[in-house]
Amino acid sequence: MSQLEMRFDGPVYSEEYDQKRLTGQIQRIFNLMKDRQWRTLSEIESATGDPQSSISAQLRHLRKDRFGAHIINRQPRGNRENGLFEYQLIVNNQ
Repeated sequence: MSQLEMRFDGPVYSEEYDQKRLTGQIQRIFNLMKDRQWRTLSEIESATGDPQSSISAQLRHLRKDRFGAHIINRQPRGNRENGLFEYQLIVNNQ
């Protein structure tokens, strides 16, 4: 995953304050998840130290063309009624 691909944006995004932090987050999450293992947001948080809301946002970013157009699978863990989901990254090698 190249830093050249890391183009974040948004209404309150400031490159000066946010670029380094967001780039670190997405790289930690990508490096953890590229093994194709299923993990909950809590498990990813425990492994990376990043907050669950940021992890969720970065998983959405990884689906975008400019972040690699990777596949992010999601499925319930355990009883669907509990609302707990787990995620899997399938790296786009193209």
